[in-house]
Order: sequence, then structure tokens, then C-alpha cells
Amino acid sequence: MNRDNVSAVIMAIAVISVIVGFAIYFNTQESYITSNSTSSDNFIPITGQIDDDNKKIINIDKSQFKKAKNFTKISEYINTKPISLADLKDKVILVDFWTYSCINCIRTIPHLNEWYDKYSDKGLVIVGIHTPEFDFEKNTENVKSAIEKFGIKYPVLQDNDKETWNEYDNKYWPRKYLVDDEGYIRYDHIGEGAYPETEKVIQALLSERAAHLGINNNNNNNIDLNNSQNVASDLKLDSQGDVNFSKIKSPELYFGYEFARSSLGNIEGFKPNENVSYNLPDNPEKINLNSIYLKGNWKNNPDHMKLQSNNGSVLLKYNSKSVNIVAGGNGSFTVTQDGKLITNLLSKDAFSDGKFLIDNQRLYNLVTNKDYGEHTIEIDIKGKGFEIYTFTFG
Repeated sequence: MNRDNVSAVIMAIAVISVIVGFAIYFNTQESYITSNSTSSDNFIPITGQIDDDNKKIINIDKSQFKKAKNFTKISEYINTKPISLADLKDKVILVDFWTYSCINCIRTIPHLNEWYDKYSDKGLVIVGIHTPEFDFEKNTENVKSAIEKFGIKYPVLQDNDKETWNEYDNKYWPRKYLVDDEGYIRYDHIGEGAYPETEKVIQALLSERAAHLGINNNNNNNIDLNNSQNVASDLKLDSQGDVNFSKIKSPELYFGYEFARSSLGNIEGFKPNENVSYNLPDNPEKINLNSIYLKGNWKNNPDHMKLQSNNGSVLLKYNSKSVNIVAGGNGSFTVTQDGKLITNLLSKDAFSDGKFLIDNQRLYNLVTNKDYGEHTIEIDIKGKGFEIYTFTFG
């Protein structure tokens, strides 16, 4: 057996060992639930052997795998010309469903950027499928601004009508599918986390691809299966750092009547498509944990509330380390927590005087505390036309 064939055999053994190991790992891993996502992994091992003449892994039973779906009725292609799965033949593809105001998605982006930089010249293609949760996320200019802010270089496809989302039968942001070089979905991860494990799968599938294509194990395309880093979050994108989901006691809270999972704290409640004058409870002891309270005149819209008066406020008692809002429209606001003004010392979006300015429809970090715990915040808003969509936590 010549040196090339020996290298191919070594590579195949390494690939199979890693994949079998991950099959055992993922079969024992517990799922977790975050504010809008769950973690669920599925990595099915290969069984095969090396063809000494062609240096390929053969006899792989893929009958249990699903074929990846094509990208359907895409509204806009960003960072790329129009592409399809057929254009990515013989590549390992990471399909990432995301939307730009989702905090869970934002926290995964540094890892995706890192994998793009490390593996795009070794056969990995990342395709971000931007599927909006809110109507403003359909705006291409908004998406392009977010892509520039987050430093995304890989292709992003706008799935405004959820056609590709539905093809994949997806229900979560974010969700990642890893597709092998023959078009089969080999790994499926919902939500944040499992970054070292995901990178190991990327490496294994790239090595499997190299064997299929007869790429020499000693050239620059070699993947080191033992060199997988736990990529640190880019603090410029996420000042919250690592998130301990077991300590977050507040779920994502929606302002739109069609999205809301619980009623408002105000006795007036939701009144679809109506302008409602809300008042805060007189007794602070009547403020319930994880209930939204409003003050001022607000228009009840399907996916958000819009301030109709010149001034208004939002009150919330929450239990977490950090809290964000998705907001847009007009105006400015200040935030007090437990009676103290929040400035740029505790929020990356506040100015030194405590003012927040609405500059786009996006996620705003209100406060990031040093530790998890219960707090009461009040958002004091100035400016008719202020829009608020959701609270998210970290």
C-alpha cells in the first residue's frame, strides 16, 4: 500500500472514530430551553471502508438521512449572486436560519464568522437564511445594515415569505443544519450553544469530503480533527458574554397581541387594533414578575405596540442578568433600574447621560448586570411613534 493510500486509511479511521463518538454524545445529551429556542442535536454516524484504488469512503448507508431542501422563493441575495443547492455540489454546507433582531441569533454570529474564516477554503459554505419574525425584518436595507454591523461575509438569503423555512419544516431561531458533500443533512442543532461539538462535526464532514474527492491528507486541505476551539463571543456584538440559561427566570415577552404568550399586567389588557390609554398600578406591590405594564396612549398592533402620546413608559419586574428590547420608530428614552438611572456603564446602547436614541428597528441592550437576579426597570419614553416589539433576556 503506497503512502497516499495509508494517509487515506488513517483519515477514514479518524473520521469514523470522531463521528461514532459524537453519535454517543448526542444520544445522551439533554435538551435545554431558552427564551425562544431549544437545543436538539442529531448526528448520525457513517459506516464504511476505504477503496484502496480510489481512496474514497464507500458503502455508506445513507438511507436514514434526509436530503437537504433547495432554497425556495428567495426575496433577496446578499453577499452573493443567486445560488442553489446544485451550485454547491461537493461542498459541506451549514444552513443557518436566523433573523437580525433575535438575541439568540446574534450570540451565535461570532462562531459562524469564525468557522467561515477557518474553513471556507477547505470546502465549507455557510448560507444564512434570514427569515423574519417581525415585518420590519423584511426590509432589505435593515438586513444589510445588520450584516455589516455583525461583520458577516458569507451569503445571506432573505426568506421573507418563509418558503425555505417551511421547506425545512423549521420553527426556531436560530437553527443550524449541516449538509454533507452529497447533499444529506447529517447534523441538526436548535438554539445556542454546542459550539465545540458543532465544529467537530464540521471538521469530520470536511474530512469525509476530502476522502470522497481523493484530496491528499498532507496538503493544505487537511483538517485537524483534534484542533477544535471554543470560540469566545465577540464582546463588541454581545456585551453579555456567556449565558447561563438555568439562571434566567424570565421568558421572552411580546407586545403584539398576536404574538403575546401572556396577558398584559394592566387591567385594560390587549385590545386589538385600538388606541388604549394605560395607567400603572398605584401600589408597587401589585407589580407581578414577568408582566408588562404600560403608561400612556398606545396603539395595539399585531406584532408591536406604538406610542400615540408624546410621552409614555414601560414597567417590568424581571429575573435575569441582562435585558434587551426590540424597538424602532421615533424618539428617545431613559431607563431606571431599581430607581437608579442606567448609563453606558451598564448598557452598550446608552449614552453617558443615560439617554437611548432610536436609530433603527433593532435590538437595544437596556442593561447588563454583573450577576443574575430580580430587578425592576422602567423605560421612560419621549416621542410619539416609538415602537416596541419584545423583551429578551440573557
